[in-house]
Amino acid sequence: MANTHGSLSINSENIFPIIKKWLYSDHDIFFRELISNGCDAITKLHKLALIGEYNYPEGHKDSVRVIVNPEEKTLKFIDTGLGMTAEEVEEYINQIAFSGAADFLEKYKDKANDDQIIGHFGLGFYSAFMVADEVHIDTLSYKDGAKAVHWECDGGTEYDMSEGTRTEIGTEITLFLNEDCLEFANEYRAREVISKYCSFMPVEIFLEKANAEQEYETIDESELREDDVVVEHIHEDAKTEEIEKEDGTKETKEVSPARDRVKINKRPVSLSDIHPLWTKHPNECSDEEYKAFYRKVFQDYKEPLFWIHLNMDYPFNLKGILYFPKINTEYDSIEGTIKLYNNQVFIADNIKEVIPEFLMLLKGVIDCPDLPLNVSRSALQNDGFVKKISDYISKKVADKLTGMCKTDRETYEKYWDDISPFIKFGCLKDEKFCDKMSDYILFKDLDGKYQTLKDLVPEEEAADVDVVENPDDKQEDTEEKEPEKTTIFYVTDEVQQSQYINLFREEGKNAVILKHNIDAPFISHLEMKNDKIKFQRIDADLTEDFVEATDEAELKETTDSLTEIFRKALGNDKLDVKVEKMKNENISSMITLSEESRRMQDMMKMYSMNGMDLGMFGGGETLVLNANNKLVQYILEHKDGEHVNLFCEQLYDLAMISHQPLAPEKMTKFISRSNEIMMLLAK
Repeated sequence: MANTHGSLSINSENIFPIIKKWLYSDHDIFFRELISNGCDAITKLHKLALIGEYNYPEGHKDSVRVIVNPEEKTLKFIDTGLGMTAEEVEEYINQIAFSGAADFLEKYKDKANDDQIIGHFGLGFYSAFMVADEVHIDTLSYKDGAKAVHWECDGGTEYDMSEGTRTEIGTEITLFLNEDCLEFANEYRAREVISKYCSFMPVEIFLEKANAEQEYETIDESELREDDVVVEHIHEDAKTEEIEKEDGTKETKEVSPARDRVKINKRPVSLSDIHPLWTKHPNECSDEEYKAFYRKVFQDYKEPLFWIHLNMDYPFNLKGILYFPKINTEYDSIEGTIKLYNNQVFIADNIKEVIPEFLMLLKGVIDCPDLPLNVSRSALQNDGFVKKISDYISKKVADKLTGMCKTDRETYEKYWDDISPFIKFGCLKDEKFCDKMSDYILFKDLDGKYQTLKDLVPEEEAADVDVVENPDDKQEDTEEKEPEKTTIFYVTDEVQQSQYINLFREEGKNAVILKHNIDAPFISHLEMKNDKIKFQRIDADLTEDFVEATDEAELKETTDSLTEIFRKALGNDKLDVKVEKMKNENISSMITLSEESRRMQDMMKMYSMNGMDLGMFGGGETLVLNANNKLVQYILEHKDGEHVNLFCEQLYDLAMISHQPLAPEKMTKFISRSNEIMMLLAK
């Protein structure tokens, strides 16, 4: 062919600055683009062979080879694909993005945000110019009579093309790296980047270092393959050792048998797993394979609880595996990683358009060849199709969880404490997911038993309807009447709230345990969706189950006296005091905080509003004193006694300790006061 010199058909001088500055956010991504182009070329040739338009030579093996050469500051990408003719190089390389190039430049010359770039320009090859001062292509087409082509360009708009010397079908791309990007000629850096982007590409990928010394390995002769290069045959004699028996005599025993071994050139190891686990049918995968894949991809050696294998062909193609990781404590990070692939080519982590927000707490891989990617593959075109994919993933997770609860309740309960944060977060973020999961949310009670919301709300109460003798007369009253609510009591800290738990136990009452950070917004969400229930922490109030029926007027004088005594002793004239005749005489004092006030306090803490006055939101804690307790009676009878203030302070702190931790200075005073009281007893 005649030597050719020409200008790239882009109608502008500044295509490369645009590519370098705006097309890709990460410069190392050129590895992905060039390797995936090689894989595409190999896949196309394979399809041609299947329909009889090409016959592979004997011994052919598909591969993409990457050769680093730090001495010459070059990188080579060599594939065994279908190659290109001179005409194809002219069409696919010289006419950048075909007629769309001018429109591309016009539209994006002033844009610095690659999220706006819409694809279909085929600019992947030109990512090489992000790191290279000069790029060469040597290619030979599979077509009969095709001649090799050599092409080179120094990053300007001019190129040179001539007949090449390549003798094997395929393409070799050589990058002459610029000074700022010499790191990519380092073998370990190249391996790191290839592992990041190309670990699961459908073609074997091999990394080599130019001029590296030959390495060898020794194998059993039975393991020898046809493509192995034999260096030496080795015979190893049997190994024996002399051992002494119990009777003192000696015996020669064979330790290892004789064997024939072979020293060979070290076999290259592919950096890509061409058949990743998600491409297989779930029935073909063992539990150990799922766990091994999890360890390999996420470098997490804590075993996942369980996983969901997605495998869908219609209405779109989607495969993947989602893992529910184990969270040891609520302080563990529960930020997950969902790796998104397109035809086994890594795209990005946690793309929110595809992965429902609540599932980003999981770890997993999603491969969807139908994704509408932009030119840099780093973002998605915004369309309804992507939302459908997201909805499908959410639905499959809900189906898996509800199915497990129905068919294997024991296992579901075993996992519940670990997976509940994911599910509750999902219910807060996704209304459809919440509707599917509402009957499968579990609540663990004080006995360690798991119950659903239906179990906690008796059917007769849930379906309770007032019977009205004369509907016409009482229609207005019925409409205005608030629906009866079932109160579900809960505990957030079994140690801190142990005194209240004991009260519940004594009366045969139960409560559920809700101690994760997400439980506070979650129960508010449930109350909004279901007007027949309300949640109340067990220290919010004393119900009639724990106190004796008493005429309020009877306790008024006692309440007034004790309020005056405690306010004076504690130096707090706003202290809220309530007196009850409790069934348990041993309890002297307790603290209650209304559910509304406590939730407001929690919200203020969440938004760092600790300095605000709690009184504006309905008051703070209430000191509950037990009129049946002898110590409270003593204070009432000796209100002017020498040590009454001491006892009042101690009773208040004891009540507060059962409610929440004391502040450091208050704890110091409590310990000092306890010592003082013991000294009084010792006299």
